[in-house]
Amino acid sequence: MSRALTRAISGQTAPRQLLGQFSVPLRRFMRTEAGSASILLAVTALALLWANSPWSAGYRGLWETELSVALGDMGISMSLGHWINDAMMAVFFFVVGLEVRRDLSVGELTERRRLVLPVLAGVGGLVLPAVLYLAVNSSGDAARGWGVVIGSDTAFLLGALALVGPSSATQLRVFLLTLMVFDDIVAVTVIGVAYSHGMQVWALVLAVVGLAALVLLGRFGVWRTWPYVLVALLIWWATLESGVHTSIAGMAAGLCIPSYRPRRPEVEGAARWFTAFRQSPMPEVGRSAQEAVARAVPVNERLQVVLLPWAVYVVVPVFALANAGVDLRGGLLADALRSPITWGVVLGLVIGKFVGIGAVALGGARAGLGRLPQGVGPGQVLGGAALSGIGFTVSLLIVGLAFESATLRDEATVGVLLALVLATGLGWLVFRLAAVLHGERTASLPTVLDRPVDPTGDHVMGPADAPLTLVEYGDFECPFCARATGVAAQVREHFGPDLRYVFRHLPLPDVHPSAELAAAAAEAAGAQGAFWAMHDLLFAHQDELERDCLAGYAADLGLDVTRFLQDLDDPQLVERIRADVASAEASGARGTPTFFVGSTRHIGPYDAETLIAELEESRAAAEPSGVTGSAPAGS
Repeated sequence: MSRALTRAISGQTAPRQLLGQFSVPLRRFMRTEAGSASILLAVTALALLWANSPWSAGYRGLWETELSVALGDMGISMSLGHWINDAMMAVFFFVVGLEVRRDLSVGELTERRRLVLPVLAGVGGLVLPAVLYLAVNSSGDAARGWGVVIGSDTAFLLGALALVGPSSATQLRVFLLTLMVFDDIVAVTVIGVAYSHGMQVWALVLAVVGLAALVLLGRFGVWRTWPYVLVALLIWWATLESGVHTSIAGMAAGLCIPSYRPRRPEVEGAARWFTAFRQSPMPEVGRSAQEAVARAVPVNERLQVVLLPWAVYVVVPVFALANAGVDLRGGLLADALRSPITWGVVLGLVIGKFVGIGAVALGGARAGLGRLPQGVGPGQVLGGAALSGIGFTVSLLIVGLAFESATLRDEATVGVLLALVLATGLGWLVFRLAAVLHGERTASLPTVLDRPVDPTGDHVMGPADAPLTLVEYGDFECPFCARATGVAAQVREHFGPDLRYVFRHLPLPDVHPSAELAAAAAEAAGAQGAFWAMHDLLFAHQDELERDCLAGYAADLGLDVTRFLQDLDDPQLVERIRADVASAEASGARGTPTFFVGSTRHIGPYDAETLIAELEESRAAAEPSGVTGSAPAGS
């Protein structure tokens, strides 16, 4: 289910209200990664200007202001700066934990083999920076700063990638995000363990019990949000009392909140309730419809929808405002530029990340330990490694924990800010060289159909020489593909003989265990001239795709059942399915359903209205070129 859909049906309006007061162009810019990075840069500049202005005393005094939250005799009292670092940043890491759990459960990290190379690169990007820092600061209080150089700021990194990276970098972005998952987990663990003081065992035990409670809530299928929120707050309070930094509580709590693919019965139930509300718009029916939709969307994603805008546009900018302001007057800048702490941070972040991540990633790929993502070149990996030297948020947080001396904190902060500028510049240079010397100008999945449509070999519905072509890669066990059959029927009805519809196989056995057998059944039926009839039966009976059921469908269609069962294991039919899967891989199709309009991969919603509009655009674009009905457009 798309993020846009979950936002639309989650019943939460706070994120929209957060940005809704701005103009449309400004809202669009803020929603981009470059926009969020620009906000951080602006806030950082404001912090530096404020700290170096005649009002610098007010800047320092603001974050030292005490703020208390009390209920009777119980309460928490901390300075405003500690509330930001210990409470607001816990929310930030909670959102990171939610995103990591989703990626591990249903996202890019479900294929564990994709983790090998990013994890190895992540290890290199953690170890070498720390070693380089300690080579410059091997003893005394300065040595405690080794943790400053191990983390990367994901938001800033992606923003910089949007500004200085390839024009299209979706695959490189996925690789870097996978690497950052490992980076975040290790960095938060280091914060929680290496920079904690005076642990209280009873509070730590209570936090662990809270984490177990979150797991049990998920196991028992609790779908309401508030129990998870209450338990997460208990975990935060217990961790705060334990002496362990609360960032680890946020990350751990987010990781314990389950994520899963939408379940068909719950989605269908929500649809029925909305139909009932449309027919009878009464408050109680609307409430039931809202609850049905909430059941269909995992708690993990509902929490992300609500918290992510606040984390990006409030928490991180406020954190930057509170932590980036260094008073450089009185010779501090000159002292910082002579300080081994400053240059240890710069060396660790800029050189350590660049060499550690880049060398391990490329060396691991060359050694066969993993492979780079499709469409990503070696130079682009090095460019991403350079941008990983932007530590900022995590680095500034550790600066405040590692050093008790204000002077040491300021010198380390200067190093973090210098690294931000130098790492971005190095990334820009590497990306430009990769483009000029190696032609690495994009880092995305292919968008062009790898194997042209062949009416003699493909499964085609409609005239073979129709001027428009719609290709679908589908999985017979995928519920979204089943609904897409209705979409395809509407599109075919709209265009009539002007459209040919092509179905190719993309079974996803890791998700749908019967998908490969069902694809073989369609091909076995096709050998007897009944591909499309079997195609419709398989989608109509997605929950019954066992071998005996398939034999029954063959009998219902009047096929030779004995021949049908023999053909299920025919190597030629199996090879045909593999050829479709290979063409999907080469064409950039990663999920089902994936559509191609002509020879171009469709990106975005696949409802009938959207596909019809794109096909119409394809026809309009082809007409001035003299393309006629005898030469299928884009195929």
